[in-house]
Formats: sequence, C-alpha cells, structure tokens
Amino acid sequence: MSHEYGKSLGAKLRAIRQQQGLSLHGVEQKSRGRWKAVVVGSYERGDRAVTVQKLSELADFYGVPVHELLPAGDQISGVAEPAPRLVLDLERLGQIELDEARLLSRYAATIQAQRGDYNGRVLSIRRDDLRTLAVLYDIRPAELADRFVSWGVLHADSRARDVAKLDEEE
Repeated sequence: MSHEYGKSLGAKLRAIRQQQGLSLHGVEQKSRGRWKAVVVGSYERGDRAVTVQKLSELADFYGVPVHELLPAGDQISGVAEPAPRLVLDLERLGQIELDEARLLSRYAATIQAQRGDYNGRVLSIRRDDLRTLAVLYDIRPAELADRFVSWGVLHADSRARDVAKLDEEE
C-alpha cells in the first residue's frame, strides 16, 4: 500500500469514526478492547498498513460497507479536506414538528444519501450548505444559524465559531 493511499484510507476511517461521535478511546471501549485506540489511530494516520481482513472487520464494527472506507481515486492527494464544522443534531430535528423544519429535514436527508452517511445522530454540514439553506429560507445565513440553534438542531458552539464569518463574506 502506498503511503499516499494509506493516508487517504486513514482519513476515511477517521471520518467514519467521527461521524459516529467516537473518540479513539471510545472505539476501544465500545469494542470491549477488540480495537485498541493506538492501533486504530495508527491506521488513521497511515502509519500502519491495514489488511483486507482487518478493514472488513472494522467496517462491520462501524456498521458500514467496506467500500465506504476505501478512498476514491480523486481523494488520494495526500491532503485531506478540512473537517466540516457545522453539526446538525438529526435526532432533535426528527422531533421538531414545525412546518419550516421540513425543508431542513429534506436537505439533510439528501446530504446523507449523497455521502452515504450511516450515522443517523448528527450530520456535519459545510458553510456552503448553510448558505444554500439560507437562500431557500430567504434569510441571512447567520440568522438561519441562530434559528437552527433555537430549535436545538445546530450545536451552539458551531454557530459562534464558524457562522460569524458568513456575514463578513457577504
């Protein structure tokens, strides 16, 4: 396995783990020691080669198809995309009975389908997604972020840190 491919594979492994809200130690605890934090971390950094058998077992542990862990050819660049920072609480979104929340639910479902996101609890969205939603809701992105925070579907720390820049860019 090339070093570049190992890094890309590791980035996919890290992304799936983070989607599921697990730390490296959380993986070790949830697996009852089957997956050691140090080993999973070394796979994610690309420092240690993972066998096909181990990758299959790790995919089973995460509850995703093996192909979701494999990097696409265009993702093997050696530079991982920065992690998205706006986090939607999908469980809370499913509990909201507001008509205006349906649009966000449909948009989130579309993103999940496009990404093959198997988490179901949270969804990371990009600032561009928030901009698109703001157009659909016909308000400024920062106002929409505040609305989502008030509904309890956008983590408040995400809003403060990452959405403030949107008003500056407009």
